[in-house]
Order: sequence, then C-alpha cells, then structure tokens
Amino acid sequence: MGLFDFMQEAIAIDLGTANTLIIHNDKVVVDEPSIVAKNIRTGEIVAIGKRAQQMHGKTHQQIETLRPLKDGVIADFQASEQMIRGFIEMLNMKGSVFAPSLKMVVCIPSGVTEVEKRAVIDSAEHAGAKDVWLIHEPMAAAIGIGIDVLEPKGNMVIDIGGGTTEIAVISLGGIVCDKSIRVAGDELTANIQYHMKTRHNIAIGDIMAEQIKIHCGSALTELEDPPPNYAVHGRDLMSGIPKEVIVTYKEIAGALSNSIEQIEEAVMSALFNTPPALSADIYNEGLYLTGGGSMLRGLDKRISKKTKLPVYVAEDPLRAVARGTGIALKNTDRYTFLMR
Repeated sequence: MGLFDFMQEAIAIDLGTANTLIIHNDKVVVDEPSIVAKNIRTGEIVAIGKRAQQMHGKTHQQIETLRPLKDGVIADFQASEQMIRGFIEMLNMKGSVFAPSLKMVVCIPSGVTEVEKRAVIDSAEHAGAKDVWLIHEPMAAAIGIGIDVLEPKGNMVIDIGGGTTEIAVISLGGIVCDKSIRVAGDELTANIQYHMKTRHNIAIGDIMAEQIKIHCGSALTELEDPPPNYAVHGRDLMSGIPKEVIVTYKEIAGALSNSIEQIEEAVMSALFNTPPALSADIYNEGLYLTGGGSMLRGLDKRISKKTKLPVYVAEDPLRAVARGTGIALKNTDRYTFLMR
C-alpha cells in the first residue's frame, strides 16, 4: 500500500481530435473542444476548450488558436499536455489531482505508431498521471454500446470521429482485423469549405462549415425527412464584402460524396479481410456506427446499401467511446487488451 493510496483518483479520457471527454466516478464531467489559445509572444496558454473555440478565427496577432491533436494523434506535445492538465483541473477532485496515485485510461486510434502511443503516455504522465493505460477507439466504442467484447463472437464497429474513421472486427477481447483511415469529421468540414469556395465564391470559417454539416449535412441526395435550407454567411472572394448564400442538403450531399465513398471502401476492405467464421456473425449482427460522424443524415442507409448488411447507429454515438473508456477504467485487471 502506498502512502497516497487513500487519495487515489481514476479518470478515463477520450482524447479526440475534435472533442475531449473525461469520465470521473462514472459521469462525463468534462466535454470540451480539443483546442487551445496561445499567446505567441510568451508561449502561455490563455484559454482551452470552449473558451478557446470562441476565439477561433477571431484572434489578433498576439494570440493563435490551435488543435494539439491531428488525425487522432498528438501533433503538438506541449500544447496537448497543457490542455490535458487544464481539463483535469476542471474536475475539482478531492485532494491534489497531481497526487502520485492518479490513474488514467486514455483512448487512442487503432492505427497509431509506437511513437504516437509514447507521446500520449508522456502527455498523461506530465499532466499528473502515475498509472496510464491505453485502449483502442473501436474497442472502447464496442464496450460503450454494450457489446461483450470478451465473447467468441464477431462484431464490427465503425467509429467516425473528428480526425479518423476506425473500423474493427472484435472477438475474444481483441481486434481481429481493423482499418483506420484519416477521413472523418474534419475532412467533411473541409469538403464543405472547398465547395462553398468553388461553387459560391465565398470563404467560410471552420465553425460555419461545421454548422452547415450539422444543420443540413447528408450522405444521401434523397431523404425521407429532409432538413430545411440553411443560410450561410461568409466573405465574398471577389469583393471582400460579407455575403449570405442559401444551401440545400442535396448540394451538401454532393460535396461530401467523395469522402463518404472512401469510408465505404474502408468498410468493404475490413469485411474482405474478416475470417469466414466471424463474417457469419457479422451477417447476423450487422454493423454498428459510433462517433459524431455517424450522426450524418442517411449515412447508415448508404453504408447498408453498399454492404447489403443492417447498419445500426448507437444510442448517443458521440459519447460511446467515452463510456467504453470509463468501463475499461473499472476493469483494468479483467481487460487484458489494455496497453501500458
């Protein structure tokens, strides 16, 4: 028994490209955008999370906003460490959050390298953790939606996050085959920005593009319950004057089509590499969609049409990975697939 064991705290972190969620005592206590605002002159972090996102695209020369994670992995080590530390400080846990007995389970993409894994562990340790475990996103997503991952039964999970789409076939507490592609929510947002620039000659920011995706984004050009048209505000590229244009869901579906095709191809590739016995299980069970990208209208139907298999969108897909990471936190002795 260590001196600080009576103060031991355990947290689960879904460290995402777009959002970071932290679970403490079985509750999501932090749900913030993965973004920091930094003073360029001093290097000091002036804001993190929602406050930093409000500054995005509106800063002056002394402040820049940046995302410490790119494509699901740490791109800026120092900023990610300070961001994690700041989020942990939001918890207001009893005792010091930097006690040597702080335990973390952190979620990472399945396609990361050993160097990228080490960067996550180092960031967590510098933020105050003594005991750090890692879990792959599709495994966490499967646990989060209620799948018994230890059973000898094949289940396919497609987790569409901000930076990566993770596709995995899970059986007996392990990933049998997986496919990770860097086409996900951020790519779809970039598609919309490019479309607005080339089709309407208007420049829009990341936040406006995200709003378009939420309000009238679609994977299909024909929907049973179509969303209303959406008013987009940006800067006219010819005159420089602020401008408004109206977009339809059909137009946005066309802009997103190529990226969605890449996701479909990745799903087909994972199915092709699945052992026959597990393919039979997947035929009976269908595919499970999680992550923020799974909420895109008609995506489940489009993937179902492509694979000729039933596709189910998880309940509260945005938090499926975080829930699974939280369950893994309580079962570190049982889940032998967790990495250290």
